[in-house]
Amino acid sequence: MANMREIKNRMKSIEDTLKITNAMYLISSSKLKKARKQLEATEPYFELIQATLIDIIAHSPDLKNPYLRKKKEGEKPKRGYLIMTADRGLAGAYNHNILKMAEQEIKGDPDARLFVIGYMGRNYFGRRNEASMDDDFLYTTQNPTIYRARRIAEKLLDLYLKEELDEVYVIYTKMISQMESEPKILQVLPLNPKKYIMAGRTRPKRYTDFQPSVDAVLNRLVPNYIKGLVYGAMVESFSSELNDRMMAMEGASKSAREMIQSLGLLYNRARQAAITQEITEVVGGARALRKK
Repeated sequence: MANMREIKNRMKSIEDTLKITNAMYLISSSKLKKARKQLEATEPYFELIQATLIDIIAHSPDLKNPYLRKKKEGEKPKRGYLIMTADRGLAGAYNHNILKMAEQEIKGDPDARLFVIGYMGRNYFGRRNEASMDDDFLYTTQNPTIYRARRIAEKLLDLYLKEELDEVYVIYTKMISQMESEPKILQVLPLNPKKYIMAGRTRPKRYTDFQPSVDAVLNRLVPNYIKGLVYGAMVESFSSELNDRMMAMEGASKSAREMIQSLGLLYNRARQAAITQEITEVVGGARALRKK
């Protein structure tokens, strides 16, 4: 059995770890609430843009626009992937799940271009060199902002309009509930007309006059819409990371408390054994003195 000093040192070490896990849980909880409030504050604006896009595309099925570019038959599309990961671990399977999905998507497409957000993802793909990763694309999902989302969206839109990319996808993690999140892939460019036409059928028919032209309005709306999609994906990813970290820290704190309790029992047994040993030695010494 370990001596009391060793047990005491182990208990102190675990108690220090417990303080850290509790602090990380509380910090993640506070940041999660703030992130969700930010998303809720901006959602109405981007939902209005989406509704306007539905009105335009659903009622202009023959519209020709770069953002509605169709795939060229017989040609392999040049794909770009915006992959959102965390800057650190200690978040359960969060990074593993998103990287696994990204690996599956780019498998067999060595020409795919990767735009990776977060240190964990950049480190992962940087070591593998399975696809072309943009080394100058240095962004984080931590504390997402509209400004950062706009910079990212502008980069992707520029490559798309220059026809350096034919398709752009976002791979992110969506928070389903407080107990569940899952990786998702979303095609952001080109826009899928069928999706908007189907959505338009469920909306009341109305005539809207777009000035100076439908095409000009679409060219102004789409960049803002893409910015909204990127921002929403960043907030969802950041929220999922925080939520997974909260659950991981909660599990770690529970395990730490159980270990402290077990070590406490072990310490009491060791202490009891030491006291018994001392009493036995005292009694033995007293008997030896009587015999003399």
